[in-house]
Amino acid sequence: MSHAEDHEGTRRDFLYYATAGAGAVTAGAAIWPLVNQMNPSADVRALSSIRVDVSGVDTGTQLTVKWLGKPVFIRRRTPDEIEAARAVNLDELIDTNAQNRMDMTLDASDQNRTLDEAGEWLVMIGVCTHLGCVPIGDGAGDFGGWFCPCHGSHYDTAGRIRKGPAPENLWVPVAEFVDDSTIKLG
Repeated sequence: MSHAEDHEGTRRDFLYYATAGAGAVTAGAAIWPLVNQMNPSADVRALSSIRVDVSGVDTGTQLTVKWLGKPVFIRRRTPDEIEAARAVNLDELIDTNAQNRMDMTLDASDQNRTLDEAGEWLVMIGVCTHLGCVPIGDGAGDFGGWFCPCHGSHYDTAGRIRKGPAPENLWVPVAEFVDDSTIKLG
């Protein structure tokens, strides 16, 4: 093998590597826009979490906000509502899962559905789990919570299904207090 043939092999190797590298860069440049278009748009990302000022919500009242296209009920419960919700035996419930999006393994006890330990703040997605209607609040229904007039689902003061065709409790979204008067959803 001559000295020239030894260099020819390394030139050939270089050409193979350079061509493969250029092909990989070209393929990546062609595929990236196709992959990137599957990401959520800027307006969707901006709405994925919102902050809600709850300083004006009095005890016994409810605020409804729109988040990700769905109504969210933020209720500041009275001591009687808290007591009624905590007195319920879990064996009486249709759905024994808390439906809490922060931890789906929790049972449906009132403590696992509220935002604070005292149970004063209840945050739920206001969509009936039967067919997606919006229940009426402010003590409606047979259990003093929410009532879906479309098909007759009754929810208690903790948003748990107690009677009617709905299979699940009202869902509890990911939420937290960021300060004394602001709740962050998402």
